[in-house]
Amino acid sequence: MASAVALKKNYRCFQSLQQFYTGGPYAVASDASFIVCACDDTIKVVESSNSAIRSTIEGDSEPVTALILSPDDKFVFSSSHSRQIRVWEVSTLKCIRSWKGHEGPVMGMACHSSGGLLATAGADKKVQVWDVDGGFCTHYFKGHKGVVTSLMFHPDPNQLRIFSGGDDSTVRVWDLATKKCAVTLEKHQSTVTSIAISEDGWTLLTAGRDKVVNVWDLHDYSCKTTVPTYEAVEAVCTFDAASPFALCLSSFAQKHGKKISSSSVQFLTVGERGIVRIWNSDGAVCLFEQKSSDLAVSSEKEEVKRGFTSAMMLPLGQGLLCATADQQFLIYDLDKTVDDGLNLALRKRLIGYNEEIADMRFLGDEEQYLAVATSVEQIRVYDLASMSCSYILTGHTDVVPCIDTCVSASGKTLIVSGSKDNTVRLWEAQSQCCIGVGVGHMGAIGAVAFSKKNRNFCISGSSDRTLKVWSFDGVSDHVGEVSSLKAKAVVAAHDKDINSLAVSPDDSLVCSGSQDRTAAVWRLPDLVSVVVLKGHKRGIWSVEFSPVDHCVITASGDKTIKLWAISDGSCLKTFEGHTSSVMRASFITRGTQFVSCGADGLVKLWTVKTQECLSTYDQHEDKIWALAIGKKTEMLATGGVDAVVNLWHDSTAAEMEEAFRKEEEDVLRGQDLENAVLDRDYTRAVRLAFELRRPHKLFELFSEVSRKPNADVQIEKALHPFEKEEICLLLEYVREWNTKPKLCHIAQFVLHQLFRILPPTDLVEMKGIGELLEGLIPYSQRHYTRIDRLQRSTYLLDYTLTGMSVVEPECNATEPRNDEDAKRPSAADNGNAGEAAREEDGDYLETKDASTKKRNARKSQDRKPKKSKAAYVSAVAISSPA
Repeated sequence: MASAVALKKNYRCFQSLQQFYTGGPYAVASDASFIVCACDDTIKVVESSNSAIRSTIEGDSEPVTALILSPDDKFVFSSSHSRQIRVWEVSTLKCIRSWKGHEGPVMGMACHSSGGLLATAGADKKVQVWDVDGGFCTHYFKGHKGVVTSLMFHPDPNQLRIFSGGDDSTVRVWDLATKKCAVTLEKHQSTVTSIAISEDGWTLLTAGRDKVVNVWDLHDYSCKTTVPTYEAVEAVCTFDAASPFALCLSSFAQKHGKKISSSSVQFLTVGERGIVRIWNSDGAVCLFEQKSSDLAVSSEKEEVKRGFTSAMMLPLGQGLLCATADQQFLIYDLDKTVDDGLNLALRKRLIGYNEEIADMRFLGDEEQYLAVATSVEQIRVYDLASMSCSYILTGHTDVVPCIDTCVSASGKTLIVSGSKDNTVRLWEAQSQCCIGVGVGHMGAIGAVAFSKKNRNFCISGSSDRTLKVWSFDGVSDHVGEVSSLKAKAVVAAHDKDINSLAVSPDDSLVCSGSQDRTAAVWRLPDLVSVVVLKGHKRGIWSVEFSPVDHCVITASGDKTIKLWAISDGSCLKTFEGHTSSVMRASFITRGTQFVSCGADGLVKLWTVKTQECLSTYDQHEDKIWALAIGKKTEMLATGGVDAVVNLWHDSTAAEMEEAFRKEEEDVLRGQDLENAVLDRDYTRAVRLAFELRRPHKLFELFSEVSRKPNADVQIEKALHPFEKEEICLLLEYVREWNTKPKLCHIAQFVLHQLFRILPPTDLVEMKGIGELLEGLIPYSQRHYTRIDRLQRSTYLLDYTLTGMSVVEPECNATEPRNDEDAKRPSAADNGNAGEAAREEDGDYLETKDASTKKRNARKSQDRKPKKSKAAYVSAVAISSPA
């Protein structure tokens, strides 16, 4: 049966989850279709629907400190630690203008609604306004005593005012008409982090890390009220009266008998606690507080920074966008609950940065989800259709380096995770809750594995060098109730940390791989030793049972993969090919093939029987830690230090079908080519031969065209439709032809026509033209030298034949050689004909005597005079009149 299995020949990476946000500034398009994010020293343009990277703007190798979009979404304004302010065109990704104005990094930007003015706030305590088209400074404001952190134009274009807040605890209002500071608002006791203006344009909201929001009247710049928030506020947002947030809030207030006056302002705040709250300026009343959030930070763990860093209302009523300290974008919608309450529903979660990916597993019956363990204490579950994070499992207090998934006998999708907090947790995917905790290890958990058949237990291996079997008996079915997992068996398995675990398909054996360079096979459920596999020279990172044979595959830090027989522990095969440590190896195609990945960033596809590496893929920039294989689809997922998740699917059948279709198409086009040659349609024939990549046929066509009377016209007609890239490929063909003396005359003919058709300016702009010309020039010089030498040699031949009187002297140009009258002797000349014949006979006798003397003199040296005589006689016979 194994021989009947169709082997996979190739995998193709069809989707990637890449990092696009590393914290800091970001901007949202006017229709919320994409987000522009700072990612280290680059700027990523990301689709908000599926977090796919639309394009990347390369910066100046310095981290981006500020950016903003123009109102029409056509330009991006950015600045980095280099202090250079740049204007980028979104469509072409080109920098169309740049200048430098601040003495320190630019910390904030704001664009006027007209798009013609750009305001920048710097660490040099200054605010400057720039003309976007001209790139010159129109306003220069000084007055802040600290770094200016927040900046905005008044939303009404007729009110030429700028509001700025800094870490000097003040808010300043700058008048563009007078170019002076209109007023300084001093009410905060700490850094001002956010500024917002109400819909009517006459109420200013300022928030700071002093845990208050101040409400100001812009008519007289008086402070109307101060709202205590009891948390450091990072962002304050107002929403329009027609937005879903305002309508839902108004409906909720009416049903509960709460009055919201028209003069009051409703706003929301986010901050260090990681929750969203909605306030009313009248009475400083909190109208809504988010009940739970996986970002909420308890007071006991204040060192864990996972709150919100900023927020903004999305345009067109598409919800609330919040950015977190761990580089996530959360999009919320406000709706009503069944009991007429308010609920802030998380509609979408975009993970900007995953850090180092430690482990991954496919989730669910249809494997439409992917559970990812990274260098944080959370487990993130991604929806593969949208590549957005569906939910997060929180509960561990330290990094989670290993996970495993299964579907229980009752149909529940389970996840088991091991953490550096020395605990094992069992999760239920549907309820997104932890249902069991296993406590007992004395070190960090390095590997976990589910039962494969009964799926009623799991096994964990730890840095305390022990294995534990955890039973699921007694796990409660009630949502929210966490049971304690019981250890059924414990064994001290290795001398060093345990890196990997695998359970056999029939649940009878478990294999453990350790840093002590050995793998051990244990009998379940009592963990009795069966065999120890010795042979690797470095620690073992991965172990797995074959799904069909009684053998185990191991991957090691010694750059090799070994296949072991469980019966006697002998090494059956060794696979070499990786250039660094092999981190994972997993079987596919019913055990006839396997996939491996390593610290060299490569993914390799192997065949077990032949020990052949069929394909190697290089899609990662660093070490690959994680490899997940779907049991049904055999889809691959890889991830590692570069924080990128790549999804792969088997492309063998698709590529075979594509090759067959291409072959069929080539046959039809080949027939069209033959038809075009028969019809002497050289323009179409040349085009078809070029598209089919048949340089020999192309040479034959050019050779045939060169013999035509109108060769120049034909060639120009055939080469005129060629693009620049196609011209370069044609020049490569010509370069190859030019290296062979038998083909060089056609090569020179085509080259001459190309240089005659194309102007030098177009040739210079072609990519790689320099290398092509370097290959053409030496051979062309050699060919011309050879032709010149041959031409000189023909002069010697002419001289020799003339001296031998073999070549007939040229006739007088005035004599008509082809005239029949000239050929026929007239009757008047009959008398002279005999005399001429006698003279010729005399010449003949004299020449014969001379030839005889010469022949006798050189008889011992050369016998060729006989041939000369024959040639001479033949020449005389031809030249003499019959």
